[in-house]
Amino acid sequence: MQDVELSSIYVNADEKQIKLRLSGTIKESIVDGPGIRFVVFVQGCPHRCEGCHNPETHDPLGGYEESLGNLKFAIKQNPILKGVTFSGGEPFLQPKPLVELAKFAHFIGLDVVTYTGYTVEEILTMIQSKPYWKALLEETDTLIDGPFILKEKSLILKFCGSKNQRIIDPRNSIKQNKAVEKEF
Repeated sequence: MQDVELSSIYVNADEKQIKLRLSGTIKESIVDGPGIRFVVFVQGCPHRCEGCHNPETHDPLGGYEESLGNLKFAIKQNPILKGVTFSGGEPFLQPKPLVELAKFAHFIGLDVVTYTGYTVEEILTMIQSKPYWKALLEETDTLIDGPFILKEKSLILKFCGSKNQRIIDPRNSIKQNKAVEKEF
C-alpha cells in the first residue's frame, strides 16, 4: 500500500510518458558530488572528449529509455540521499525532463549537481534561444562545467576530472551573466 500511495503522490500518468534516454543510473554514489547521491547518466554527447570516463554515453541512440516517473520513484525511495547528479553524456541535450526531475529533487529536499562539457559562458550565450537550458541552470545548485581535457587530467581535484573544469554557481552566473565559481 505504501508504494501505491507514494506513486500516486509523486508520479502521475503524464510523468510515466515522459522519457529520458539514459546510459544508466547509480542509486548511491559518493564520487559524483557531495554526500550520497542518485546519479543519472544521460545518453548522447556531442563533445566526445578524448579520454572520456563514459565513452559509452556518446551515441545519442544508445542506452535505453526510462520514464521520469520511474526515476522520481527510485529517488524518493532512498531516505539517505543528499542529492541528485546529472551526468553523461551531456545533460543539456535533454534539458526539459531534467528540469522536471530537478524540481522534484528540490521539492523533496535534495540538491542538484549537473556536469556538462559546455562552459557556463557557452551556455549563457545560448539561453535566449534555448529556454530549457536556462531552466536547467536555474534548477541546478552546482554546475561542473567544461570538457574533459586529457592533458589536464588530475586525480586530486574534487569532483572534476581535469584542471580546466570549474565548480560554478549557476544562478549567480545567470544574474551576473558571467561565470561565478563556488566551493562545495
